Amino acid sequence: MTSTVASTAHPASVLLGAQAAATRLPVCDHYSGVGARMRKSLELQAEMTAELGHCVFDVTLDCEDGAPVGQEREHAELVASLARNAPEGARVAARVHTVDHPAFANDMATIAGEAGHRLTHIMVPKVESVDDVLRAEKALIAASARHLPLHVLIESPAAVHRAFEIAAHPRVQSLSFGLMDFVSAHGGAIPASAMGSRGQFEHPLVVRAKLEIAAACHAHGKVPSHCVVTEFSDAAALQSAATQASQELGYARMWSIHPAQIRPILQAFAPLQGDIEVASKIIAAAADADWAPISFEGKLHDRASYRYYWQLLERAHSTGRTIPSAVRHWFDASASSTL
Repeated sequence: MTSTVASTAHPASVLLGAQAAATRLPVCDHYSGVGARMRKSLELQAEMTAELGHCVFDVTLDCEDGAPVGQEREHAELVASLARNAPEGARVAARVHTVDHPAFANDMATIAGEAGHRLTHIMVPKVESVDDVLRAEKALIAASARHLPLHVLIESPAAVHRAFEIAAHPRVQSLSFGLMDFVSAHGGAIPASAMGSRGQFEHPLVVRAKLEIAAACHAHGKVPSHCVVTEFSDAAALQSAATQASQELGYARMWSIHPAQIRPILQAFAPLQGDIEVASKIIAAAADADWAPISFEGKLHDRASYRYYWQLLERAHSTGRTIPSAVRHWFDASASSTL
């Protein structure tokens, strides 16, 4: 019987199988919590979407750090309004207060309840255990937003210890590392330098926590998201941190806290153009061979390596890189919709 896989199936469905529907998130998650900055972030997202042809970063509207004390209800209403009125195709999320905060229930009822149809996810900070995930899930269901995934922020030694359990919960889509709270949770046992762009990659306890979170995510098909770089005016520091996070620690996503950080994060997480060219040639040749093993430049390739190179091309597309013509048709909106 003659195979027709190459002509009828998308590479993701062939190579990833059940994982083809797994999470694919932009590599940059941009946070803002002040009204004017939230609006500006959404405007910038729309501008870059028009420039690159698709949305390349998420905008997370922040209640935890953004809401003035005593005005949590008003801030939640503002976040819900901005999400509801975001441009078509926008990727908008919201960070609510912690599950034990008095404002949490109203955050979920207002934001998820009124704007859940426009949100990509809800971020829950300071998650300590699966019990916190279950509490957030219950609030989503009560708000008639059971479709929304949860992103959770791991910020303590105990939460790091439970990272695998938390990542295993089906509602959880991504785990982020909260550097500042993690360091301060050690009561001075970790120096302040470990909160800096350089020190966070040198202190053993911080690096261990990052690796645990990344490993937990990859074990359960979730997305590990790297923490902030607070030196937002130091482009070199950000570039270095993003590169280390993506190439050494296994992170697939990173927080931005200033518009100037978005493009450097995209650049650091994007594959090199030479690697993109090689990947496109291998995938095109594999498709021509109906995904049977091939020889490319004297090396054997089969579905294990095809899977790697296809995922490289997906990352190139998600970071706004130019996709070679030989494989570009698989990234058309019409082709993607068949997955």
